[in-house]
Amino acid sequence: MLTVLASCGQGQGAGTPGAQPTAVAGADKLVACPPTESRPPVSNGLPDITLPCLGSGPDVRLADLRGPLVINVWAQWCPPCRDEAPYLAELQKKAAGKLQILGIDYADPRPELAVKFARDRELNFPHLVDSEKLVRKTFKVGGPPVTVFVDKDGKFTLHNGVLTSQEQLEQLVRERLGVEL
Repeated sequence: MLTVLASCGQGQGAGTPGAQPTAVAGADKLVACPPTESRPPVSNGLPDITLPCLGSGPDVRLADLRGPLVINVWAQWCPPCRDEAPYLAELQKKAAGKLQILGIDYADPRPELAVKFARDRELNFPHLVDSEKLVRKTFKVGGPPVTVFVDKDGKFTLHNGVLTSQEQLEQLVRERLGVEL
């Protein structure tokens, strides 16, 4: 999967599986993707797909993730994603130690602009790359943004469309994950 990012952003062919992608300027300044414990997939849980990290760190298998976790599917070319980015940045500050946040850069042909987007908007959480739209069916992505709420058992619920306020996002976190901020 890592070679997908390299071929998408740099026009290179396939490489060795597990090899590091071609460096994207500024990617080393993003929060690294953490290693995850291998777990069996959950019924009605996250899909069993592996995505490369936009910054540094290992590929992440979504089926291994458990919550409380908020996943935001975004793209730098998406105006509504730009509108909701401040709410996610603020959630990261308020939720430290209470829940995790993960971004998925979706169908984005310009990884260097995705890195700039995440850095400029202070989205200080790990980001994955889904240049092949692998989460489209599971997360019902007609287009970004989509926000996914993953509970402690690995089951998820979706919020399709733009988040319109900090209050809305925090209410969704309370209702869907039981996390008070």
